[in-house]
Amino acid sequence: MSLNLLLKGQLSYLNHYFDVTAISGEGEDLQVVKQREGVKVHPIEMHRPISLWQDLKSLWQLYRYFKKEKPDIVHSITPKAGLLSMLAGKLAGVPIRMHTFTGLIFPHKGGYMKQTLILMDQLLCKAATHIYPEGKGVMEDLVLHKITQKPLKVIANGNVNGVDVDYFHANALDIEEVAQLKKSLNIEEGDFVFVFVGRLVIDKGLRELVNAFDHLSKTYQNAKLLIVGPRENAHNPLKRKMFHIIRHNANIITVGYQEEVRPYYAMSDVFVLPSYREGFPNAVLQAGAMSLPSIVTDISGCNEIIVEGENGLIIPPKNQNELERAMLRLIEDHELRSRLKENARPMIVQRFDKSLVWEELKKEYWEVMK
Repeated sequence: MSLNLLLKGQLSYLNHYFDVTAISGEGEDLQVVKQREGVKVHPIEMHRPISLWQDLKSLWQLYRYFKKEKPDIVHSITPKAGLLSMLAGKLAGVPIRMHTFTGLIFPHKGGYMKQTLILMDQLLCKAATHIYPEGKGVMEDLVLHKITQKPLKVIANGNVNGVDVDYFHANALDIEEVAQLKKSLNIEEGDFVFVFVGRLVIDKGLRELVNAFDHLSKTYQNAKLLIVGPRENAHNPLKRKMFHIIRHNANIITVGYQEEVRPYYAMSDVFVLPSYREGFPNAVLQAGAMSLPSIVTDISGCNEIIVEGENGLIIPPKNQNELERAMLRLIEDHELRSRLKENARPMIVQRFDKSLVWEELKKEYWEVMK
């Protein structure tokens, strides 16, 4: 799934300059990558949870494959694949072993699990020759927790793949189709729409968002909250009240997981992501490319995309009152909202266009191979 969704288009681009093979667990996603990107694929199962027997099996399979193929570069992007492929690459004598940290898990864990995850990341970094945090916030955490003393480098302005600014563009959509979808969701012309795109989990700040909107909608009855994303662990006691509010507030609209998210951005006025933690959130990039101002929390990734008062507003995490205040501000202050909207797309295009990220990654490959 990471290869399919996170690196869409990138492997095809790099395959024009390098002989690329994509390695991940077997399945439909890997076959999609093979067909769409036009690259070779090789299935090796790698389990996300710690599983000693399965992990040793995956390590041995990676080692044998690297020994046979003798690649110049191995580049990994997820935690388990990173640890296993960096170790296997080192054992097999692969000269260039690159890992991109797309986010860190250990800062949000405690006790034994936190120490275990730190040791795993330290081992990964020892086996790697080149280490790339996805953004400045991830870099700061790697330094703060003494994960490695090796040089750290952020590719371009951050984010593992950038955003397709031609695809995520309001002009790329059929206005009539968007209008019909909007009508089917009972969103009327004069409504003010906030949109959230992501998994329906506590860590995304969804509880604060639902509570803030529920209170706000009692005053602004033409405000709507559009929630796009899959439910996860809906029976969690911490979520019961949240889902109760969602069910009973007619102005909160849930549409579940959507393969095509652009129409939902297009019918909205403001994007909201009050998350507790992120690596480098793609939804904020997509919303900006669709000319939406954003309300985000002051966390890694989000505060590298949004500049306070220029293309959005930044609030403290886990703060329902500040979130509601920011939402009210963007409903009431037309001048501010217009300025943020005007700046939103140009600021994304200038810093995070996928072609910029891909070109810088290509240059980095050439540089490390000198």
